[in-house]
Amino acid sequence: MSGNVAVAAVDWGTTRLRVWLLDRSGAPLAERRGDDGLITAQKAGFSNVLEGHLAQLQAPGDLPVVICGMAGSRQGWIEAPYVDVPSSIKAILKGAARIPGESRDIRIVPGLAQRLADRPDVMRGEETQLAGAGLPATGTHTVCMPGTHSKWVSVREGTVAGFGTWPTGELYSVLAEHSILRHSLGEKPASVAADDPVFRKSCEIALSEGGDILSRLFGIRAGGLLHGLGAADAAATLSGLLIGAEIASARQRYRIEGREVTLVASGPLGVLYGAALGLAGIAINPVDADDAVRAGLFEAARQNGMIAGASA
Repeated sequence: MSGNVAVAAVDWGTTRLRVWLLDRSGAPLAERRGDDGLITAQKAGFSNVLEGHLAQLQAPGDLPVVICGMAGSRQGWIEAPYVDVPSSIKAILKGAARIPGESRDIRIVPGLAQRLADRPDVMRGEETQLAGAGLPATGTHTVCMPGTHSKWVSVREGTVAGFGTWPTGELYSVLAEHSILRHSLGEKPASVAADDPVFRKSCEIALSEGGDILSRLFGIRAGGLLHGLGAADAAATLSGLLIGAEIASARQRYRIEGREVTLVASGPLGVLYGAALGLAGIAINPVDADDAVRAGLFEAARQNGMIAGASA
């Protein structure tokens, strides 16, 4: 493998870490995943954690490494300064910060900052997914990246014009675990399927009401007390209301009526958002999130001259 591998690509989150060895075309040759994200690496040492994974993958000692995510935060390995929007995607990738004092070339892709006084916002990691989403270089595009903190991004002529964060996943967790709704959803909330009629109905309610769901949330608790709403249906209701509200809000902000949205997501969450966007009458261009982050990291390595023989 050592003769084919060109670069190691790392997506370093708060709690999770993913490492891929990529060949000269960007295709994955090997992969490791672990629970040693930012929180663990702060104690164990970022270099120790990374080198441990690379050793398990039998990576060459001089293999360059390109990283995105929370390893570049203020609490991370080093702070990779934010790039202000508007900014071209290529310029974002070219701003990767190099880790000093390491024997191998290790760089971290910077996050993005939106410094509007009335809508300040930041992202780390999603900018790399955006770079690998295969967006056309021309035209206006809206991108949805669901997650704990869902990101919606407006891209115009290859430039990130602006973005917004909806903490939908975090709200679900907080409400399910720390609010009165925990009595309705139970200790371990049930997973929600995209074809669940309760989820779909709740999405449609949130969409039709323009995302105004605050008065609906307590109804989940009341529904259990008055109408026997079960835990699975309570979870589906909460998920549908929150995702529907996010889409209703983003639809208004980015004026996406009649336009396609690029949905960068993986697994069950991507399926839920795909269904909810369909209920909103919004066509989607689905992009696998893992494929996108790998492609973005590979392009970052190429833009920074980390891959021998590759021109930027």
